[in-house]
Amino acid sequence: MPNTLLVEAAVGVCYGRVGTNLPPPSEAINLIKSIGVSRIRLFNPDPEALQPFAGTGIELLVGVPNEILPTLANSPVTISMEWLQTNIFAHVSPNQVKYLAVGNEIFLKDPFYSPHIVPAISNLYQALQTLGLATTIKLSSSHASTILSNSYPPSSGVFNSTIRPFLLPFLQFLRHTSSPLMVNVYPFFAYINNPQYVSLDHAVFRSSYVEYDQNLAYDNMFDASIDAFVYAMEKEGFEGIPVMVTETGWPTAGIDGASIDNALSYNGNVVRRALTNVGTPKRPGVGLDVFLFDLFDENKKSGEEFERHFGILGDNGIKAYDIRFN
Repeated sequence: MPNTLLVEAAVGVCYGRVGTNLPPPSEAINLIKSIGVSRIRLFNPDPEALQPFAGTGIELLVGVPNEILPTLANSPVTISMEWLQTNIFAHVSPNQVKYLAVGNEIFLKDPFYSPHIVPAISNLYQALQTLGLATTIKLSSSHASTILSNSYPPSSGVFNSTIRPFLLPFLQFLRHTSSPLMVNVYPFFAYINNPQYVSLDHAVFRSSYVEYDQNLAYDNMFDASIDAFVYAMEKEGFEGIPVMVTETGWPTAGIDGASIDNALSYNGNVVRRALTNVGTPKRPGVGLDVFLFDLFDENKKSGEEFERHFGILGDNGIKAYDIRFN
């Protein structure tokens, strides 16, 4: 197994800010520290949210917004350098930034930006090289599970053929720079969309039932989802690229199956497995970096009612359930 994979996992939390019910960032940081979280994902480099993290020691995954990608892709590298310095490094020290997610869920969901992902990432990479930061800050792009046209059983994992022209150069970049494939994985959605085929217990790590695929044993859906990406990459000739989960979670209310017990079971197991480097059946013992969604319930999130109930912390700053990060 390639050495690039043998990393210890870290657990972070996504800090979404689509709400009028949220505490100010300075207060949020105190809450983040109080629950023992040392990594945070910010979806946008909003100065109001970014600046308070300066000097806290909290490591950051910062999103590069989809709409800026055409500019970064079609401009000289100096523009990427200016963008990084103005939007990120003016607010926090580069040593706090561990990852940049260049675009979020673009393939299939926001395909206008697909041609711009690799050129934008390449320019940002060259800018980081010039700044001497290309080895400490990893670049990738976050993708929804829907980029797989088949994911079950895991060994049948295959990418949607329509995205291959953009996906293959992207995977080449990841291999060249030893960077992870970032994926947003939600067994919750698989369960609510197909309850007749997906068992709740299998989705929240409570199942005693084991499914076998290629002689590998799966007793939960999370592992199966990750390994489907690994198989899909192998089919395209890319072995050894790490997988990193940039979003996963389970809501506490808003629909059948959403509850505090289920959220604790799912998120608690994801955290425990990451901290103990369990890995997956296809990559046992290989640490998997994970970001849980979400720090707070966001009352202005669009969509179904459950979308507003993913928070680990309530409005009052008290944990919604007893999840432990260490």
